[in-house]
Amino acid sequence: MARYNKIYGGPAEEVKPQVHEAICATSVLPGTAVVRTAGAFVAAVAASKGRMFVVQDNYLAMKGVDDAWPAGDRIVTMELLDEQLFRVRVPTGTSITQDAALTVNAAGKFIPAVAGNHVVAFANETYNNTSGADQLVSVRAAKGYTFA
Repeated sequence: MARYNKIYGGPAEEVKPQVHEAICATSVLPGTAVVRTAGAFVAAVAASKGRMFVVQDNYLAMKGVDDAWPAGDRIVTMELLDEQLFRVRVPTGTSITQDAALTVNAAGKFIPAVAGNHVVAFANETYNNTSGADQLVSVRAAKGYTFA
């Protein structure tokens, strides 16, 4: 008889979302991708790999999703976990299709991936951003993919 009767060993439920805080030297908008470098957050870039975070709205100061965190502030981010949905910032003029592989640009905003890009997320919706401003799009994290 087997020692265990289940393959999955836990936890039964993890705290959602996984929130992290650190100083960010530059002003940053909610929905932007960041990475932690030397204990501080910086905007993610196309070459960023590994642990990635999405900047949360500044609910502590009762700010909305279009209000930037000031430079030098301790910002609140959420770790991109593949079983959770997030709203991320897409630059104006960018068309996103459902299930498209997304990477980040030099400002930490999400754009369609092309050959050789590290895939950060997959789109949950189709959205053609012709609004003239960055917009938020629903995504799910993709860990360890490279667009072929």
